[in-house]
Amino acid sequence: MNMVAPRSSLRIRLLAGTLVWITASIIVAGWGLRSLFQQHVEAQFHAELKTHLDQLTAQLTLDSRGHASLALPLSDPRLSRPYSGCYWQIDQTHDGMPPETGVLRSRSLWDHVLATPPDTPADGEIHQHRIIGPEGKMLGMVERSVRIDDTPDGKPRSFRLIAAADESLMTEPVGRFSGALWLALGVLGGGLVVAALVQVFIGLAPLRKLHTALGKVQSGEMQHLDGDFPAEIMPLVDQFNAVLVQNAKVVERARTQAGNLAHALKTPLSVLSNAALAPDARDSALSRLVIDQVGTARRQLDYHLARAQAAATALIPGTRTPLSPIIDGLVRTMRHIHADRQLALTVMPVSPSLAFRGEPQDLQEMLGNLLDNACKWAAHQVEISARREGGNLRILIDDDGTGLAAEQREAVIQRGVRADEQVPGSGLGLAIVDDLARLYGGRVELADSPLGGLRAVLILPVAQ
Repeated sequence: MNMVAPRSSLRIRLLAGTLVWITASIIVAGWGLRSLFQQHVEAQFHAELKTHLDQLTAQLTLDSRGHASLALPLSDPRLSRPYSGCYWQIDQTHDGMPPETGVLRSRSLWDHVLATPPDTPADGEIHQHRIIGPEGKMLGMVERSVRIDDTPDGKPRSFRLIAAADESLMTEPVGRFSGALWLALGVLGGGLVVAALVQVFIGLAPLRKLHTALGKVQSGEMQHLDGDFPAEIMPLVDQFNAVLVQNAKVVERARTQAGNLAHALKTPLSVLSNAALAPDARDSALSRLVIDQVGTARRQLDYHLARAQAAATALIPGTRTPLSPIIDGLVRTMRHIHADRQLALTVMPVSPSLAFRGEPQDLQEMLGNLLDNACKWAAHQVEISARREGGNLRILIDDDGTGLAAEQREAVIQRGVRADEQVPGSGLGLAIVDDLARLYGGRVELADSPLGGLRAVLILPVAQ
């Protein structure tokens, strides 16, 4: 599987951006909601302590001897259960002297006395502190100073009223809420990620469809992009189809101009050739020179004309040529041309799906030259086979002739070089084949044949 850089993948960029925003939103929302709930719980915690403190203030009385007592017990039952986490305490203060701590205490304190900070709140003022309580637990505390002037013995007295509670009564609900909150936000985030994946998958589906259509155009299954695309993509599809049409027109004009040029040059060449073959000039040195040069010019014209036509179509998408019909037609032609030699031309089974990504004329030109060479050099047998290897066609043409030495194989592919001057030919056949194959991104290779002669391997791009 190919690794795709994030910046080069639209899918990854969209998903990365979405995931970043989802994660940031979940974190901010979780932090905000937890903070709000924590503030609410803290406010409720201190409000309850102040309620206890108000009740203490309201129920505080003095007996006939001036000792502090409560007219009625406080309403919260936790204050009567030892170490329940809710406590109250009353200290008596004296001007310039240490306070008497724990003159009255809730039953929940049992034998513990709360140690309060050494501050002196103004009469009626409420202070908040954190102190160590029973069993070493941290308590949240509120205190208030109360002065009673109307006493039985006429001596004013001052008291410090304390209400405290275990901070776990505040932190535990926040912890439980945080766990449930992050679980819920995690589920929500997972749902949003799935939704983002579905959205990106559906949103980019037309691009995958466009990619498939382009592949069909490139492989030759379609001549232009066809399909129902969204309005945002249709202008691109229309412009691409317009480019395909324009390229086809350019190729057609190039072919027409190349053909016109060939006909324009062949006519004067024919005139020169006929003039050189006239009875009064047939045996002269000038006549032989003209005939030789006219033949060379025709061969060069055919070579460059074929090369120009292939160059015009090699990179045009939408061209597809089935291999089997071309091979069968060429084999029938070769059997007719070389009928006097009684050659056995064998075609190994070729898959009907195999196709060349290019023009039929170019495939006929390349295979025709290779088959003709094989038939010229073969003793009795020529064998043709083809298969697909990766993204290429591999066409093998074997003969049982004399073959070629390894040092000659590169040379004979060069333009104008012939392996044997005794065999008819121009020396351009293999050069044309090699040039055409390279224009399509392929090549020609020569090797030893299992039949004893030469094997020509034609490698060309395959149509999907």
